[in-house]
Amino acid sequence: MIERLSKSNLYVYENLATILGEVQSSSATNLPSTKSILVLGDNESGKTTLVAKLQGVEEPKKGSGLEYYYIDVTDEYRDEQDRVGVWVLDGDTSHNGLLRFCISEENFAHSLVLLVGSMAHPWSIMESLQRWSACLQDHISRLKIPPEEMREYEESMVRFFQEYTEPDESHTASSAHSRRDVNPLHPSASHTEGDKVLLPLGENTLTQNLGIPIIVVLTKCDAISTLEKEHDYKEEHFDFIQQHVRKFCLQYGAALVYSSVKEEKNCDLLYRYLVHRIFGFPFSSQAYVVERDLVFVPAGWDNEKKISILYENLNSMKQDDCYEDVIAKPITRKPVQRDAEVVADDEQVFLMKQQSVLNKQPAAGPAGESPQRMSGVSPKSSSSPRQTTTSTPVTSSPKKMDGKAPANASEGMLANFFNSLLNKQNPRAPGTAPTKADKAAVSRDAAEQLERLKKSTKNVSEPKPNGPDSAS
Repeated sequence: MIERLSKSNLYVYENLATILGEVQSSSATNLPSTKSILVLGDNESGKTTLVAKLQGVEEPKKGSGLEYYYIDVTDEYRDEQDRVGVWVLDGDTSHNGLLRFCISEENFAHSLVLLVGSMAHPWSIMESLQRWSACLQDHISRLKIPPEEMREYEESMVRFFQEYTEPDESHTASSAHSRRDVNPLHPSASHTEGDKVLLPLGENTLTQNLGIPIIVVLTKCDAISTLEKEHDYKEEHFDFIQQHVRKFCLQYGAALVYSSVKEEKNCDLLYRYLVHRIFGFPFSSQAYVVERDLVFVPAGWDNEKKISILYENLNSMKQDDCYEDVIAKPITRKPVQRDAEVVADDEQVFLMKQQSVLNKQPAAGPAGESPQRMSGVSPKSSSSPRQTTTSTPVTSSPKKMDGKAPANASEGMLANFFNSLLNKQNPRAPGTAPTKADKAAVSRDAAEQLERLKKSTKNVSEPKPNGPDSAS
């Protein structure tokens, strides 16, 4: 019984070992799973939207800090599939410390970098590319990569430029996948053909060799038409931008791709070029620099002579002019500080307010005297030497009209008489003599007032009858 169990267990173990061996042998042909892409760029440059397009996702999910995505890659010729990790760093440079999770000493040989700029803001393209390339260079310099190994990475970048050839239809699947042990990102020196003559690089080619493949992607190229309408951009402006960006790419050994997710321009080309650089898939698209929104410059194709063709279209500017001076940022006008809006009151409300104000003031005295002069409270009015009339009755008179009339009553009537004469005079311009009509009117008024004054004094002087004697 024990012998039978041992034989059956041995049979199971043998079958299990056979299955594991088949799995191990088949996994050797699978795509490597250590490849990764690092995406750097400013905020609102379209990094997350671009990655979502490469994934085939319609609605991108945005995060903050450091985001991680993956892209499914399928080898149609070998029926193999794998994923490429994609790290997207936030546009705020305060998150640069998170780069240690993206590129390390272990995965440096299997990493590729995308530097993203936006054509919606062309005035900030060069400043953005220079800032993020400096951040990448600073991070790589901190990695503890042995100098000999780092030198091999840099030499592989030089060989890639020197060995570049124009792609054609002869690039078949067999030639592209003939070597699984070769890293397309950093091909070894033994992989080069011995009889091939390698030409030296140009003076400004790979002057900033970071030892890592870089692709510069200018997104939102659909904004070119908007720049023409709203900012009066001409064809030479776009040529000026292109020649500056291509010079930058030449210094870092980078490829250049103009893309637009909105209009689906060069998105498929970028995907095919990525898997070509990372996995060595066949790629037959050639460089294209004719249309301004479909520019594609693969790494190794460009040189200073090809860039100089753009100089012929520069009329109002020179190729060496400062980028920020030619492609200047539009001046954003500050909003005009307007005064607070004054709302007029309703007519009836306004009149009621004025009526309430007038009711609070003292009533005017005789002859149009102001309340201040009547009250005699103001020290200026009481002490002014020019004040000639007051509201108090006259205490003395040079001559009384009737000795029997009360003094206060006769004096008050005299004051009213003269004041009425003054008020009834017709206004004349200063310095003009009175006319005959004016004098006649004054004489009539004076006669009427005197007659009225006589009657009033007569009534006041007559004694009133009182008591029983007066009735008789």
